[in-house]
Amino acid sequence: MTSTPSTRVTIKDVAARAGVSKGAVSLAFNHKPGLSEATRDRIFRAARELGWAPNLTARSLAGSRVDVVGLTVCRPARMLGLEPFYMEFVSGVESVLIEHSCSLLLRLVNSVEEEAGLLESWWKARQIGGSILVDFRADDPRVAVAGRLGLPVVAVGHPSLTGGLTSVWTDDATAVTEAVRYLAALGHRRIARVGGAAALGHTAIRTAAFDTAARELGLAGASQVATDFSGAAGARATRSLLTAAPRDRPTAIVYDNDIMAVAGLSVATEMGLRVPADVSLLAWDDSQLCRLTHPTLSAMSHDVHGFGAEVARTLFGAIMGGAHGSHPVPTPVLTPRGSTAPPKV
Repeated sequence: MTSTPSTRVTIKDVAARAGVSKGAVSLAFNHKPGLSEATRDRIFRAARELGWAPNLTARSLAGSRVDVVGLTVCRPARMLGLEPFYMEFVSGVESVLIEHSCSLLLRLVNSVEEEAGLLESWWKARQIGGSILVDFRADDPRVAVAGRLGLPVVAVGHPSLTGGLTSVWTDDATAVTEAVRYLAALGHRRIARVGGAAALGHTAIRTAAFDTAARELGLAGASQVATDFSGAAGARATRSLLTAAPRDRPTAIVYDNDIMAVAGLSVATEMGLRVPADVSLLAWDDSQLCRLTHPTLSAMSHDVHGFGAEVARTLFGAIMGGAHGSHPVPTPVLTPRGSTAPPKV
């Protein structure tokens, strides 16, 4: 059956197309338990084909949760717009939200305390049905707030940081170790890391893993610099590292995101250094930026879009009562390209 401009599609039409009852359609769109994933997917597919969506206003007046998922990010607006990770991550989240006729309420905040207060006001005002929490810190106040409110959340972070909340994470320690071992296997002994904000939990995990790997490999010349993830900070850190005395200057640098790696490549070129002949560079996340540079950037590749989609699926499981518990997503893997090579003898 197809709709025409003069035909108003109803929940009955969706049920007929999917081969289910109207009650099953209501369960699917209210994110309630009682349906298999296959049935739920069939209902959403039928609704998309017919161009039907539930009347959110009526549902809100009836006391249902508003079909909105919250996401707050403690980053400057300008920086967020330039950060490929969050653009890909939000794209992945949206790819799942659209299947559930949900919207994303995105808000930038200045502190994690402000975010904790915002979560409480959103939940009490029935503005959101659940929330995605990112960028965890030690003793993060959002853990207690979410638990006290009974707010369905998914924490994007290692379980050691998320206080028992349902969480989805990447194994950053294993990925950092692989990066250091790869560069050491090429023959590099002076390896530097340009990391993210020191207060962030995943930065601390990467920092500890880098130190451990360097110590185990006997890399006495290993060093690390903390930044704010921006290209400007990445450029400053790279310039500082590459202006050191020759015996202290790193022959390889690992970056915590790809925008800093691109900035680092520009600095190396500015200083007359050849990549990878004079210095090898290794990025993180592997967005399109890494394939647009010359040379192309080696990277720890990570399906960030898929990460966002899995986080959203896990959140809907939490909203519906337990499906999709805490679990890791695939660990970033090394993708060698033109920016890494053995050091000059």
